[in-house]
Amino acid sequence: MKKIILAALLFAGLAASQAARAVTITGTLGGAPTGVNYLNFDNLTPNATGVMVANGPNGSVKVTVTPNGQVAVGSQSGVYAAPFLSGNNGAMFGNANGVDTTPYLTSGSIGGNGSVTLSFSTPQQYFGLLWGSIDLDNQLDFYDSSNTLVATILGSSVLASANGDQGVQGTLYVNINNLPAFTSVKATSPNFAFEFDNVSYSERPVGAVADGGTTLGLFGLGLLGLGLISRRVNLRGN
Repeated sequence: MKKIILAALLFAGLAASQAARAVTITGTLGGAPTGVNYLNFDNLTPNATGVMVANGPNGSVKVTVTPNGQVAVGSQSGVYAAPFLSGNNGAMFGNANGVDTTPYLTSGSIGGNGSVTLSFSTPQQYFGLLWGSIDLDNQLDFYDSSNTLVATILGSSVLASANGDQGVQGTLYVNINNLPAFTSVKATSPNFAFEFDNVSYSERPVGAVADGGTTLGLFGLGLLGLGLISRRVNLRGN
């Protein structure tokens, strides 16, 4: 009996530890939660590449764009498409519903050495973004302060039916919560392109975000995916 009770307690402790480390991905037409840092890219120069600083009301973030990524405005057929705002998810960033008319970031393509990297001065555990025309192989890689990859999120993890839809159904506000501590996040895509705007971030996991997401738990060195829209997420680190 004592062994059974001990095993039960150990299992309960493991479950609690796993729950505490669960990463949640919520793709919604809603927006970012309250009480986090908000950042748009309106102060950046269109068509710019290289290293620049995006300013927000709560601080600034270093942005590194490598060709053929860039700061984009509007759309260019076959190259990039402006995200689509809906459900007033751009209100806190100063955007109205409809096609995004302000500067945003596009990754370009891996074949053209394109990427966008956001670097933070302190470790973060929550990251949100207006993810435009989601493609299955759009990719976010999260790195810690030693430049170790700690998590990878694909477009297929957010929207199983992702096909690059440039309308209201193809753009979601994506909240990624309870991540391993990261200090930079890199956006890439094997083909044109990964477009995003209106980033939010927090040093600590946030409270409840909009319903309808995917919950992923890290079990030791294994990964358990829960939810209908989960397809592939890689987590590394502790």
